[in-house]
Amino acid sequence: MTTKQLVRMETRGTWEGNLKTSIYAREFSPFIIDEPKHLGSTNEGPNPLEYLLGGLTGCTSVMIGLIAKEQNFSYQGIEFKNSGIIDARGMRGVEGVSTYFQTVSFEAIFSTDESDERLGALKAEVERRCPIHNLIVDAGVAIDSKWYKN
Repeated sequence: MTTKQLVRMETRGTWEGNLKTSIYAREFSPFIIDEPKHLGSTNEGPNPLEYLLGGLTGCTSVMIGLIAKEQNFSYQGIEFKNSGIIDARGMRGVEGVSTYFQTVSFEAIFSTDESDERLGALKAEVERRCPIHNLIVDAGVAIDSKWYKN
């Protein structure tokens, strides 16, 4: 495939007051982005960085589904856990401090009878092709990624 296949994705948003925004994507009901009460908001939804972590999980899950079919890799379930560490000084405007994650920890716990080697091969290909994973890595953020069987 040598010809670009560009796809446009769009969202729109409506500010709901304070730190809360309703986000619309395609024909779906809006989702809320908000901040916790200790930051002076209403805590009616995850904050943007929590959505990014959720996006990493969702994107990884989609890519696992697609690539597992290609590799004939079978699994019965997956549990995901992830976290990110930020230095809040960056969002407060301290010069030279990053405003995004410094590190991300990601775990995928599989229910599968596949070998550790096959799980490693799946992990390598998913991480190579997952858009959100690569967006984070390309921003210079280290992802401590652990995939294992329960």
